[in-house]
Amino acid sequence: MRTIDTLRGLDCLDCGERFDPAAETGRCPDCGGILDPTYDYDAVNLSLDSGAVGSMWRYDDLLPFPADAAVTLAEGGTPLVPAPQLAESWGVGAVWIKDEGRNPTGTFKDRGQSVAVTAALEHDATDVALASAGNAGQAAAAYAAAAGLDAHVFLPERAGFTQKAMVEVHGGDLSVADPLNGDSQIGDAGVALERALETHDWHPVQTFVTPYRHEGKKTMGYEILEQLDWAVPDGIVYPTGGGVGLVGIHKAARELRELGSVDELPGLYAAQSTGCAPIVEAYEQGRDRHEPWEDVDTVCGGIAIPDPGASEVVLDAVRESGGRAVATDDDDILDAALDVAQRVGVELAPTCASAVSGAAKLAAEGEFGPDDTVVILNTGAGNKDADVLRSHAGRRRHERDYEGDDEE
Repeated sequence: MRTIDTLRGLDCLDCGERFDPAAETGRCPDCGGILDPTYDYDAVNLSLDSGAVGSMWRYDDLLPFPADAAVTLAEGGTPLVPAPQLAESWGVGAVWIKDEGRNPTGTFKDRGQSVAVTAALEHDATDVALASAGNAGQAAAAYAAAAGLDAHVFLPERAGFTQKAMVEVHGGDLSVADPLNGDSQIGDAGVALERALETHDWHPVQTFVTPYRHEGKKTMGYEILEQLDWAVPDGIVYPTGGGVGLVGIHKAARELRELGSVDELPGLYAAQSTGCAPIVEAYEQGRDRHEPWEDVDTVCGGIAIPDPGASEVVLDAVRESGGRAVATDDDDILDAALDVAQRVGVELAPTCASAVSGAAKLAAEGEFGPDDTVVILNTGAGNKDADVLRSHAGRRRHERDYEGDDEE
């Protein structure tokens, strides 16, 4: 198994034991905790040019595998787009949008699957498998195809048409979970995957089961800080379902602080919909772990995760960074997506617009001020859910026309 020289092993975030990456492919064999790649930071030689971007594998000094071993579709290197229109309307110093919609399959999921599928290949796997809300399944199918592996993707009924279609376009084996109670949710897809794994020996590329999804996504944090010339933003607002990317960005910031590239951590803000906000509820109630959300009611499918598997790690990252968790209504979220599309030009999926409406709410509450720099994570392209956005645009147009008729 090819790994970089500075990789020390996989550390369990719960019991603290360290394991050989060649031996483990999932969670901690002792306690079931999440395994996290750890490095000899004294031996890391990260030499980068501030402001530059490129494939995320340019950071392979801080990734488990060397770049020449990577299963890659040139993911990463996404732009940081200025949004002065938002900064002015919110009364903050600067707003930037990290546009992950520019990745190969249109979302940040490509970063995680690049590393996870590389690990599968290094373990001589022939098949990979996961349950997903949609985008991660599409990405897994794409990267499995690039690696010559078979992908088995379990999606809930509510997953988007685009994601379902593209899993099959990439040659993946798609299973749409039967609903256990009403429309099937991500949990139903997880149950279907568990049943399949009882009779199949497939390599896991599931969130926080493989040790490598958050490891790929941490490269978003490297890029944001490098693109800002190592000036740490006051807030990074992240649309949060499972929170894998938020955890990854937090790890990246801590690693760069360890290496002396930055002196402090950016505040991390978890944004959710009020229709499914288990992380926000746990944060506001001062709990270390969420309670499962009972009634999911949101169009934001990517963050409709009622029972996130690593909420303790997400909440730790938010609190250690000095950030917060915030929820906004779906109407506000969809309005934000249209506002950004029509004033800034960036296309945000509804899920991602939760970070925009969340940031606006935080600014209105005084969390962000005129001297602050705020980064919004657009984790996926707007065309993933173009029908939802167009429908909302039509409804908003109709409401304006109706109000105009009343005034006459």
